[in-house]
Amino acid sequence: MSAAGDRLQDTARKAALALPDVSNGRPFTPGLDVYKVADKVFLIVTDDPEEQIITVKCEPEHARALERGYASIAPGRYLDKRHWISLGPGRGITKRLINDAVEHSYDLVIDGLPQSERPPRPPGPDAAAR
Repeated sequence: MSAAGDRLQDTARKAALALPDVSNGRPFTPGLDVYKVADKVFLIVTDDPEEQIITVKCEPEHARALERGYASIAPGRYLDKRHWISLGPGRGITKRLINDAVEHSYDLVIDGLPQSERPPRPPGPDAAAR
């Protein structure tokens, strides 16, 4: 089942806020809800009811594959079109895809930070076995 625009945006916001050390605000314009980690943007959610999209950071090769596979995924709106994609509501845009896109974007930002600035990651499910 695909996500409608409001559900897409709500799912993305919840996914972002569930991650460690995330802040959000509207530093650019009142119509853009911006999510950051270590003061670096990883998710932008529009408030325009005519254009219900989210924009996330994405590895270029993965971004191009997603754009080819989904009609409602396009190069990032108003950002570096090589490293950002925008997802709109449409066929195949599921809650799982949205969560994965937000988490992937967050991870890319975290991985680009110096070790000393990275937030602690919660232990994975196999942590007890170590």
